[in-house]
Amino acid sequence: MCDAKKGHMRHAVDLSRQKMDEGCGGPFGAIIVRNGEVIAEGWNNVTSTNDPTAHAEVSAIRAACEKLGSFDLAGCEIYTSCEPCPMCLSAIYWARLDKIYYANGRDDAAAIGFDDQFLYDEVAKPMNDRSLPIEHVDVPEAREVFAAWDTKTDKIAY
Repeated sequence: MCDAKKGHMRHAVDLSRQKMDEGCGGPFGAIIVRNGEVIAEGWNNVTSTNDPTAHAEVSAIRAACEKLGSFDLAGCEIYTSCEPCPMCLSAIYWARLDKIYYANGRDDAAAIGFDDQFLYDEVAKPMNDRSLPIEHVDVPEAREVFAAWDTKTDKIAY
C-alpha cells in the first residue's frame, strides 16, 4: 500500500482514537478524500448526540456533501477505521463514493461488542421472516404522489 493510503488510513484511525477518548462515541473514524486531499472527517457520535445513525462514515458523508454542495460524492474515496456496517455501506453506495478503504474488519468489531452479523442476516431474509414486523398499508394517495414524481419535469434525479 502506498504511503498516501497509509497516511489517510492513519488519519481515520487517529480520529477514531481521539473522538473515542473525548467521549463522543464508539471507536470509529472516517475521512473522505478527493484527489489526495481530505475534504471531510467523521467519527462515531451515536451516544453523544443520541442519534443511532451518527456512525463515522455517515457523519463523514454528511460533512463532505455539505462542503461540496452535492449529494453525489463520485470522485471521492472513504477511509474508515473499520469495515462499514450495513447502514454505512448503503450510505456509501448512495453517495456514489469510488472506493472504500478500511482498517479493522467486521470480526474485529464483533470481538469488542459491535456485531453487525444480525443485520447482514436480517437484510437477506424475506420480509415476512425478519424479526422486525413489516406490514404493508395500502393507501392510494401514496401511489398518486409517486405518479406525480414520475411526471414532475423539474425534479432532480438521484
